[in-house]
Amino acid sequence: MSWWPFVATHWAWLFFLLVPLIIFYFLKLKRPRLEIPSLALWRSVLNDQRVNSPFQRFKRNILLLLQILLLVCLVVAAMQPFFPSGADRARYLPVMIDTSASMAAVDADGKSRLDEAKEEVRRLIDNLLPDQRLCLISVASSARQMTDFTDNQRVLRDALDQLRVSQVSSRLEDALRMTQALARTFPIETAVLYTDGNVPPEIDFELPFQLNYQKLSPAGRNIGITALNARRAAERWDVFVRIEGTKSREGVEDPPFSASVVLLSNGAELGNELISLVPGQSQRIVFPVETEGMRRLEVQLRPQGFDSLESDNVAWLDLPAGRPLAVYCPTELDTYRRALAGQKDVLLYPSDEGESKAASYDLVISDRKGDIDLDAEAFLFVGVVPDDLAKLVRIEESVARLVDWQRNTPLLQHVLLTEMQIAEKPVSAEGIRDRDYEELGYEILVQGGSGPLILRKDAAGRILHYILFHTDRSTLPYRVGFPILVSNAVQIAQQQAGLLEIVGRQTGVLPPQHFQPDKEYVVQAPDGAVSHVRSSVDGTLSGVAAPTIGRYSIREGSTELASIGVSLLTVGETGLATVDQLQFRELKVGAAAAMLKSDRPLWPWFAGVGFVLLLVEWWYFQKRPGGLLVR
Repeated sequence: MSWWPFVATHWAWLFFLLVPLIIFYFLKLKRPRLEIPSLALWRSVLNDQRVNSPFQRFKRNILLLLQILLLVCLVVAAMQPFFPSGADRARYLPVMIDTSASMAAVDADGKSRLDEAKEEVRRLIDNLLPDQRLCLISVASSARQMTDFTDNQRVLRDALDQLRVSQVSSRLEDALRMTQALARTFPIETAVLYTDGNVPPEIDFELPFQLNYQKLSPAGRNIGITALNARRAAERWDVFVRIEGTKSREGVEDPPFSASVVLLSNGAELGNELISLVPGQSQRIVFPVETEGMRRLEVQLRPQGFDSLESDNVAWLDLPAGRPLAVYCPTELDTYRRALAGQKDVLLYPSDEGESKAASYDLVISDRKGDIDLDAEAFLFVGVVPDDLAKLVRIEESVARLVDWQRNTPLLQHVLLTEMQIAEKPVSAEGIRDRDYEELGYEILVQGGSGPLILRKDAAGRILHYILFHTDRSTLPYRVGFPILVSNAVQIAQQQAGLLEIVGRQTGVLPPQHFQPDKEYVVQAPDGAVSHVRSSVDGTLSGVAAPTIGRYSIREGSTELASIGVSLLTVGETGLATVDQLQFRELKVGAAAAMLKSDRPLWPWFAGVGFVLLLVEWWYFQKRPGGLLVR
């Protein structure tokens, strides 16, 4: 920073205008030639000549002094003087403003953290110097550049007023990468971040510039809903609601939170629980709900007393209508069909006569590679090597040796594979390692001595399991773990179909929906905003932004196809936890001890004084001289 308190010193040449101004006054007096009746007036003439000598004309000439002062004020104002704050002055300054959900939290005076951030940024805008440029960037789940680098205060203020809280978690890394991209075009040395401190403490980013971490004052205490899910239990759903509250400040012992938790379905109250929660703790509440078709549930948290954040006091959950699981399994796989017949709420296709079919299935268990084209979300292939692995692994007619398996994976939970005999041996090609399978999206669940035995892959919303050896050529169907493995596959399919457990949706992006291919649909947000989104060639509607809590309606014309409720459900945002230090790859950045100071421009004061002098000079020039006029 330059400590010279002028930013436009090239306008100092205007001071030379004082020279023609003074010369003008030297040459201004022109005396008329008159005849006088008496010589007694000569004394007055001589005195007048002395007064009008070059160095005497400044005396008693108030008009000249006023004009000199006016010119000096205008020249100084043109030089843009400022009062230095003592902080480094950056010419190009990116200002990142956190707009995540916690920035809506209010203090005891009812002021939100975003309002406080706007006040600080507005002060920077008001004190902007002519050679400075600001760029405003909002930070939420993604970064958004609100303005280019500009010194237009009206544009900056308008962009600042447009900032609104997005009810999502903060992702600071995106804003830093955007600033890094701007640094390739502009000489950025320092960037400023205004946040309440509720950001990830560790950021995988290497700072190419200095970061001024401006941590706002904390909000009041808060209680909110951080988790909502339902699990099927016999003929009912058990709805689980988790409530958490902020921790007490250091050295302060806050009283417990008191609130009521209300469960609603289509406006009707299904349950009501009173809770008392110790600050910093959590509590789980269970509501039993009968399975009577599809239900749209709403959970309301009603705190008693002050609560700083409202967006986490309501959550939504959609329960599907109960139905049996549709499973396709060829009649040739007799061992699997017998295991499936013992499962409850399973509708098996095809029938024993091999005639019945369905348009879609929840689970496909098959030993035929072509069944991948069936409409289903969960697959278990037996003795099938997928096409993309044909060059990586081959099957040999020899005994395979089992080395290890993932005991906690959903398919193999409670399944004991020790001493299992396998008559087919998957062998990896020469030079192929485990990472080669992982690069193609496969996870090795069971490892053999010469290659993988069981693989898992998640692709486009589908869960694919591949048992590379045929189980009929092993002792697996004769083991106690076989029906458990089939039961695990059924539970995976139930989970995928939303028949076993339903989890509340979080704000950010709507879950993918499946409609007609390549068709435009209307999405209406809870605040009434409408957007038009086109489905993909396979009918998937994905990537729809959901930054606001509430219900999103997907329509085709006037017909509602889906209604999806999204909630905040974030422990970090509800807890209002803050960090005093940000850990980057190679350094740490601590929060500033005080709010950012800015240089204060003084040219408006000089311009104002010059205007006042102009009025005084005009008044003095126009006023009538005192005394009598003698002719």
